[in-house]
Amino acid sequence: MRRIYVASLLLLLVACATSPTGRNQLKLFSEEKIAQMGIQSYQQMKQEEPIDTSTADNRYVKCVADAITRVTGGEWEVTVFKDDQVNAFALPGGKIGVYSGLLDVAKTDDQLAAVIGHEVGHVLADHGNERVSQQAATQGGLQVVSAFLGGSGGGGNQAVMSALGLGAQVGILLPFSRTQESEADTIGLELMARAGFDPRQSVALWQNMAAAGGEKPAEFMSTHPSNQSRINNLESHMNQAMQLYQQTPNKPNCS
Repeated sequence: MRRIYVASLLLLLVACATSPTGRNQLKLFSEEKIAQMGIQSYQQMKQEEPIDTSTADNRYVKCVADAITRVTGGEWEVTVFKDDQVNAFALPGGKIGVYSGLLDVAKTDDQLAAVIGHEVGHVLADHGNERVSQQAATQGGLQVVSAFLGGSGGGGNQAVMSALGLGAQVGILLPFSRTQESEADTIGLELMARAGFDPRQSVALWQNMAAAGGEKPAEFMSTHPSNQSRINNLESHMNQAMQLYQQTPNKPNCS
């Protein structure tokens, strides 16, 4: 009974949490705990996944990522993984991963900036915390809560890893909700504009993504809004993004 009371009290305490766009969020866990899990998963991936050693690829991706993250004021580690999949991710704890296959679809530095901005947007909006908290609340995840709060329990750590989607494979890419994906698009659009990348290229990117996927969505888009919904959302924020872009004096040259 006491554990149920504690969990209920936690839900009440975090009910007022809001995202950068003003959306109400459920967040049960500290930023430190979420960041710790992101860093752990990232290090595991670097040990198990092949890394792209191309100097040109690494310079290019790092140039774009550094321009985006400079806007956030934080320090981020960037790794290019050698894999044909059209994908990228960002994790709490300041970690970014880009798969080399994405470079064939994101054809310009502006388009790559749209992807990286989107992924960093997930982290800035604390979507990982929100996702884990939702699972803990809706799936009876008191064991997950207990593990994060320092409690004991044989399956606690495993429950945490499962809820976060953090594992040896690319399970670290959480199946974010469509609302979270659209929010990350909006945040990413602003980030790329502030960094000096042309926000109009975000629309071209998703058109490329759709073409690359053929009859099926590209892997990067498998849990995302439809192509047209995503484009409509981006275009609805384009005027504001263009104003930010035009106010940015220094435009990166990463290509």
